Amino acid sequence: FQDSGLRFHYVAAGERGKPLMLLLHGFPEFWYSWRHQLREFKSEYRVVALDLRGYGETDAPSHKENYKLDCVITDIKDILESLGYNKCVLVGHDWGGMIAWLVAICFPEMVTKLIVVNFPHPSVFTEYILRHPSQLIKSAYYFFFQMPWFPEFMFTVNDFKVLKSLFTSQATGIGRKGCRLTAEDIEAYLYVFSQPGALTGPINHYRNIFSCLPLQHHEVTMPTLLLWGERDAFMEVEMAEMTRIYVKNHFRLTILSEASHWLQQDQPDIVNKLIWTFLKEEPTRKRE
Repeated sequence: FQDSGLRFHYVAAGERGKPLMLLLHGFPEFWYSWRHQLREFKSEYRVVALDLRGYGETDAPSHKENYKLDCVITDIKDILESLGYNKCVLVGHDWGGMIAWLVAICFPEMVTKLIVVNFPHPSVFTEYILRHPSQLIKSAYYFFFQMPWFPEFMFTVNDFKVLKSLFTSQATGIGRKGCRLTAEDIEAYLYVFSQPGALTGPINHYRNIFSCLPLQHHEVTMPTLLLWGERDAFMEVEMAEMTRIYVKNHFRLTILSEASHWLQQDQPDIVNKLIWTFLKEEPTRKRE
């Protein structure tokens, strides 16, 4: 499929030839996290929801070195080209948001507009985490994931109880005021992550994080929309506002007070409406 030799699985909606909207999921998710957006934006876009390397039906190389962020960023560039495009509207949630920020920083010519859900600019994340022990605690799983094999084992215990509770518990789950995950939705996640070895690739993404942060380059030069569920159990909302300083173009931030970390599944109607508004805007571009 591309230079890396990996085969990527994606789900597409909308006609080929329409502008590309590329969707990057978070952890522990797969293309299915974007089901509401695939339906919504196919009228005007070729919408492609990817399984990132190591996830779902995409190939999962076995060495953790294969999950360095620069490999993952290059994947996105290669995928764009193999889909026959040279630019896209790039949308990322959670870890996919981290990747989206980095693609926008490293390959700005490829991203016409950037939309990130519940992940701050990576430089904000690293600076903030060092100054705020409360965020360090919320991100403790980054450190836990550095251990070999044990994190994967923890997810499988008790019939994948941890996985289920991430999406459904009061503390971390999809919000009380939002769309609940249906039994079928939960089944879809459990099916994907209960395949043999299915958790190692996803957790390997985190096993490289300390080798690539902090960043050398920071600036984001395209119009950017940051959407944030304020009830995110993993990310403090203060980081959202701080992201503004790194975007050298039109920046719009919307914080949804009743929404969880899983924002685009939790409040799909509002999220879709906010994305449409942002896509239709013609912001005055800052000339270089």
